[in-house]
Amino acid sequence: MHQKWAWSFAALSGFIVVAAGAFGAHALSSTLSPRNLEVFHTAVRYQAWHTLAVMAVLAWQGQRALRGQMLAVGLWFAGMVLFSGSLYALVLSGTKPLGIITPFGGLLLMAGWLVLAWSASRQRPATA
Repeated sequence: MHQKWAWSFAALSGFIVVAAGAFGAHALSSTLSPRNLEVFHTAVRYQAWHTLAVMAVLAWQGQRALRGQMLAVGLWFAGMVLFSGSLYALVLSGTKPLGIITPFGGLLLMAGWLVLAWSASRQRPATA
């Protein structure tokens, strides 16, 4: 049941990555400053990498469910929304206070990786 919503969110995130990447490359390239365009592309990159990581963990969980896998996925989802989402909003709206949210998203992304490391370290070897 957990995987159903997670796969759906990952698929939606993948769609957003492609749409945002195309939007940035075509519609925004002539309207944004080079610095803001780079910030926008950073948001796309972080979202893309974490979307792929979510899909890998979900596939791994399908083979071998471990404690902490879904927590890592949840932290990454929240981190993508706060990190990439705040950067998208910052660049598109020009509202500087949104930048305060970005570091919290980054911390959630990092926390997901630490939880995943913990989960993997607690994995027991399969018996033959």
